[in-house]
Amino acid sequence: MQSVDRAVTVLELLARSGEAGITEIAGELGVHKSTASRLVGVLEARGLVEQLGERGKYAIGFGVVRLAGAATERMDLPRLGRPFCDSLAADLGETVNIAIRDNDVALNISQARGTAAVTAHNWVGQRTPLHATSSGKVLFAHAPEGDQEELLSGALERYTTRTVVQPDELRKDFDLIVRDGYATSYEELELGLNAAAVAVHNHDGEVIAALSASGPSYRFSRKRMREVVGTMRVAAKELSSQLGYLES
Repeated sequence: MQSVDRAVTVLELLARSGEAGITEIAGELGVHKSTASRLVGVLEARGLVEQLGERGKYAIGFGVVRLAGAATERMDLPRLGRPFCDSLAADLGETVNIAIRDNDVALNISQARGTAAVTAHNWVGQRTPLHATSSGKVLFAHAPEGDQEELLSGALERYTTRTVVQPDELRKDFDLIVRDGYATSYEELELGLNAAAVAVHNHDGEVIAALSASGPSYRFSRKRMREVVGTMRVAAKELSSQLGYLES
């Protein structure tokens, strides 16, 4: 913990001063110059600081910009995504959500309810399972393979009789989701609740969120889902473009 605290102190110093040498950094930390040099070396190796010329002073590196960009992206999503949720909910009459992956769950960050929505449940801030929701499946399918295998190696909870918990079956679903560009959930989280979701991309082309629509199974049927997925894709494409994504 002491090393982490010192690393943060170095970054704060460089952010405040613009640049600083090892002697100045050591004085700020209250440590020997050799200790400060080793710490700065680690930060430099990770791209968080950079040296300004040979044996020169140090400044904030572009690695910090990358991390800040990722944080800003997550904070911008609810603001940028809200109009799309409102518009889709009005067009479809159903509940529309945007979710991001938070380790082993999907975190809902924005929601709008259509005129035909039968429940007033607020999903914003709610964490839902990756394997049993349409948003979660989109995020799960596009997660790094190592993350997928780690999550699939544990016990997956069965929420209804329709919940898919077999790893091999889920892997097959992931291939189809990546190929087709959308995921569905037919009463897998709650009986009587169906949903469809499409991917939202960032400027690097990474899938960072899922845009979903959900409704009662008697109305949001398989046929209805196929009809609305096209509209959802258009909205997701427009939202992705606002995040800097240029589809090739």
